[in-house]
Amino acid sequence: MKLAVVGGGSTYTPELIDGFARLRDTLPIEELVLVDPAADRLELVGGLARRIFAKQDHAGRITTTTEVDAGVADADAVLLQLRVGGQAARERDETWPLECGCVGQETTGAGGLAKALRTVPVVLDIAERVRRANPDAWIIDFTNPVGIVTRALLQAGHKAVGLCNVAIGFQRKFARLLDVNPSEVHLDHVGLNHLTWELGVRLGGPDGEDVLPRLLAEHGDAVAADLRMDRRIVDRLGVVPSYYLRYFYAHDEVVKELGSKPSRAAEVAAMEKELLAMYGDPSLDEKPELLAKRGGAFYSEAAVDLAASLLGDGGSPVQVVNTYNRGTLPFLPDDAVIEVQARVGRDGAVPLAVPALDPLYAGLIANVTAYEDLALDAALRGGRDRVFKALLAHPLIGQFDHAEGLTDRLIAHNREHLAWA
Repeated sequence: MKLAVVGGGSTYTPELIDGFARLRDTLPIEELVLVDPAADRLELVGGLARRIFAKQDHAGRITTTTEVDAGVADADAVLLQLRVGGQAARERDETWPLECGCVGQETTGAGGLAKALRTVPVVLDIAERVRRANPDAWIIDFTNPVGIVTRALLQAGHKAVGLCNVAIGFQRKFARLLDVNPSEVHLDHVGLNHLTWELGVRLGGPDGEDVLPRLLAEHGDAVAADLRMDRRIVDRLGVVPSYYLRYFYAHDEVVKELGSKPSRAAEVAAMEKELLAMYGDPSLDEKPELLAKRGGAFYSEAAVDLAASLLGDGGSPVQVVNTYNRGTLPFLPDDAVIEVQARVGRDGAVPLAVPALDPLYAGLIANVTAYEDLALDAALRGGRDRVFKALLAHPLIGQFDHAEGLTDRLIAHNREHLAWA
């Protein structure tokens, strides 16, 4: 089995490598190719990756290349973890929206649209290269905004599934609070990427006992603190919203907070500098503890599980993924991309049925789906007017003057990445 990781020079990659090494019985990789245009980072990350495999007695071969075509040749699956424009672009995404009184964040609101506009054309070019090299290869997308990117891939006819670590993060945290094995915890996880709610927490399987009321009664303070939300929000809803709902439920508070401290991008850039220095140490042969602060916890386990199910019989039969709606949420088009539990196998992902959603959640999902429609259109066809319409449609913006000001700023800060600008 051969896997390729495009964006393999990311400081996240040792987390992925560690998962591949520990879970080699689930996903028996013979060759792993790390692909990244940044040769200097790739050398550091590739060196550590080989040492991690060696320490854990993994027999697989790890190679590196700066060329996409060479890296994806004959790959059974290609994992995408790109950041077009790097941390510098993220820094801008988190900063200029604040000038208009809107949230500055890399996947939500105006910053998320900027990332989509930079990213979708690049991902589609890579996907075409994968299709030419091996039309049967699966594409697993971690690249944010995952919902929009996955929809772009599926609309273009690619064999693609989107993946996020929010669900597996909740699974592990709830298992710890409930003092059970994570494999016993199944989530009624419903929504869009970075716009989801845990409507139930079931023990033993998808049809098991729902212990969410007990979880909130006994551990509500811990859950709310982890979300950085007021306990009253969780209690009033009676469900667990993802951390990203904080940008909707406490928008003005978050804008004020973001304007009073250095951006997350600045923090991550400093952390990455330190991590890359560590990766260059030839004695380091495991992922450093600092990597846990970088984000992306448990995404290696999620990636192994998904790849194993798509390529064989080793993964879990039911996983939370991003895929076509196909009638699962009846108020959305079939070709909307949703994030729910799905049955995953060699033929892809098929969403499981979900209960009828309260209008409180369905309304916001429908609104953000409409924005994502417009965002993808802007990413594919370009043009100031399409960018403006996407921004005006976003529920975190929704005002004419804000959308006008944000459109000008988005184009000015991303001109080098927008072929039409």
